[in-house]
Amino acid sequence: MKIVKFGGSSLASSQRIKSVAQIVLSHLQEGSTVAVFSAFGGVTNDLLYMADLAAREDEKYKEILEKNEKRHLEVVRELIPVQMQSSILSKVKTEFNRLETLYEGVYLLNELSNKTKHVVAGFGEILSSLIIAEYFRSIKIETQFLDSRELIVCKNLNEKVQVNYEKTYANIKNRFNENSSGLFVAPGFIAKNDQGVPSTLGRGGSDFTAAIFAGALEVEEVLIYTDVDGMYTANPAIVPQAYPLKNISYEEAMELSHFGAKVLYPPTLQPLLEKHIRIRIKNTFKPEDAGTLISKSSKQNFRSVTGITHIDAIKVLNFEGSGMVGIPGFSKRFFEVLYQENINIVLITQASSEHSICVAVKDDEASAAKEALDEAFAVEIENRKIKPVEIEENVAIIALVGDAMKSHHGLSGKMFSALGNNNINIRAIAQGSSERNISAVISKKDVKKALNTLHEQFFEVPSKELNLYVTGVGNVGSKLLGQLKKQEKYLLEKLRLKVRVLGLSNSRKMIFNEDGIDLENWQEILKDGEPANKEIFFKKVNQFNLRNSIFVDNTASAEIASWYKQYLANSVSVVTCNKIACSDDFENYQELQDLAREYGASFLYETNVGAGLPIIDTLKNLVASGDKVTKIQAVLSGSLNFVFNTYNATEPFYKVVEMAMAEGFTEPDPRIDLSGVDVARKILILARESGLQMELEDIENESFLSEESLNAENNEKFFHHLKAEESRFQEIYNSASANGKRLKYVAQLENGKAKVGLQKAGPEDPYFDLSGSDNIVLFFTSRYPQQPLIVKGAGAGADVTASGIFADIIRIGKK
Repeated sequence: MKIVKFGGSSLASSQRIKSVAQIVLSHLQEGSTVAVFSAFGGVTNDLLYMADLAAREDEKYKEILEKNEKRHLEVVRELIPVQMQSSILSKVKTEFNRLETLYEGVYLLNELSNKTKHVVAGFGEILSSLIIAEYFRSIKIETQFLDSRELIVCKNLNEKVQVNYEKTYANIKNRFNENSSGLFVAPGFIAKNDQGVPSTLGRGGSDFTAAIFAGALEVEEVLIYTDVDGMYTANPAIVPQAYPLKNISYEEAMELSHFGAKVLYPPTLQPLLEKHIRIRIKNTFKPEDAGTLISKSSKQNFRSVTGITHIDAIKVLNFEGSGMVGIPGFSKRFFEVLYQENINIVLITQASSEHSICVAVKDDEASAAKEALDEAFAVEIENRKIKPVEIEENVAIIALVGDAMKSHHGLSGKMFSALGNNNINIRAIAQGSSERNISAVISKKDVKKALNTLHEQFFEVPSKELNLYVTGVGNVGSKLLGQLKKQEKYLLEKLRLKVRVLGLSNSRKMIFNEDGIDLENWQEILKDGEPANKEIFFKKVNQFNLRNSIFVDNTASAEIASWYKQYLANSVSVVTCNKIACSDDFENYQELQDLAREYGASFLYETNVGAGLPIIDTLKNLVASGDKVTKIQAVLSGSLNFVFNTYNATEPFYKVVEMAMAEGFTEPDPRIDLSGVDVARKILILARESGLQMELEDIENESFLSEESLNAENNEKFFHHLKAEESRFQEIYNSASANGKRLKYVAQLENGKAKVGLQKAGPEDPYFDLSGSDNIVLFFTSRYPQQPLIVKGAGAGADVTASGIFADIIRIGKK
């Protein structure tokens, strides 16, 4: 005997029903078969919704009822030849007439009882099974219809179901003793109580129906056909990388289904466990695939963790007070009250101090639980021995499940470490002595991030997904996006990093895509984006709430830099080439460092000094290793080095500056570079990284520009002043050249003081031969007192700056 069950999604259309029939026939060839069917997809929801509308005297239920009747009649006409339709059409119309009568009664009484709810909810399965049974007859398959209500006896306590197995098994065995050969079609979900009143086995109860038949008939295996490939390592709708499991144990399946894995209705395993009847979950649309086998042992599954799941329709009750400590009986009374109210507890945790008990219950039972507990402990509450029960909302439970967890050390540590690194706060923890399940209560908004984080930790090939939100897509930003696209395959294969750009913004437009923005044609997509808004951009990053999120700032905007605090405080790492934040007031600089540490985020700004050169990283390593910086000498402006290496008093100075702008060596406003402010900011950052508390105004800036140039209103007027001052620039150049020297804009830090300015460097100076836009930094330290540690190379340009930002992103990925 074979027992097969098909869910509503497998029966959503006439064509799907025909495909299901082929699967049933393939089983029938191997022997007698019981086929259990759910309602057509969406029908049960409609039946309950109509009941609710009728109870609220909303006549819209009639319209929905008519739509459902039409749907069922159309299925009959599409499946069954005209000459054979009369009988089944009559049956379908009769059932809908009964439904109409029930809804009219609810409408007139303005009342919907639990009993009526159970009665109307079961019509979908009756209708689908009657139609499908008739379809089999129409294709010459002898088919017997089993009314599950005549066989399965249960009682319902609110939404909880208790099956009378003794009566039920006797009914089923007696029925099959009469005739056990051929095809039997049975509606799932429905039953009757001891008084003969129609009832149901709970939402998802068709799985349970199949299991009850299997338990009564003691078959070897039950096949549950659904619209997925089996039970997954996690919910694939939330964790795209989740994959189906080949084998799991009964206990693992119970844990996973209890904690929200919707593929299997939790009570389904009850009738199968003691008789060791296997369950195989298969995909209706891929019937040849093996699916997931649930059996006594899962030894073929060698992973320490079998699956990750969650429940989000819960609330947490906190029961605490100093009067509980050392007093026997509080826990007994607490749980007794909940038992008497027929409230099921999903999770329990109690502090060893006996000061508090924390339990999770279903959403819709929390208020009743609080009311009952507060009433039961009214005296203690009045005497302030305990506090009134507090309800914590917007929470969810996540759980790691696996038989092999008890033999693997450190799983809890890995779980909580992974969650903590992504700023996911844990409200409560529960773990049974069997060590088959580790559960934690977290904020509901963190569920997606938590599931993906844990799946990455326990199931995926060691790799890491980085989620980038990039603002500024000009010279540097566009180069960065190009580099990310080019290196996408290399990063995944060699570094195990999957880097996705989920948000992009320039000064006018912004776009978001939670699945990742196509970096081939981001320019075209951005043109059609929504208006740029820094606050909305931040809110969107928070709304996505993804692990390993990184905000990348490719601008020189003070306003954007002011948002770093909010990102870091929400555990979003910040990578920036924008020097404003790190050269702002020391208090702000220090706060950013503190926030990064406090919230486990990275704050990286290597490109603030020297573009892609490892200057800041080198300095940090020197300090971290205990070395002491005594002096720093540096040429830190690639743009100024380019300008003074190119200028020879034959080509006008302003033309050379224009050339530097065209090459991308300067800021959009070249005065930032030529005024020396940019260099001052860079030496300030190095001073702070070496341990000094210094402000920008503490740095002596010997500018070579006139006051008129520095105070020009815009670039046009600035260049006008440069033209007018050409003779002065020639004089500066000729003065150096006549003595065999070259002009270099040098920054120096020594004895706690810093200065920047134009110097005439001779052949003896280490930066005399510095060409193009190169930078050079000389670190004199306790370990390098005479021969400094030198970092030298290209210090300006969009490509090298982008590569420096790219390197910081990779640093975060490799943490």
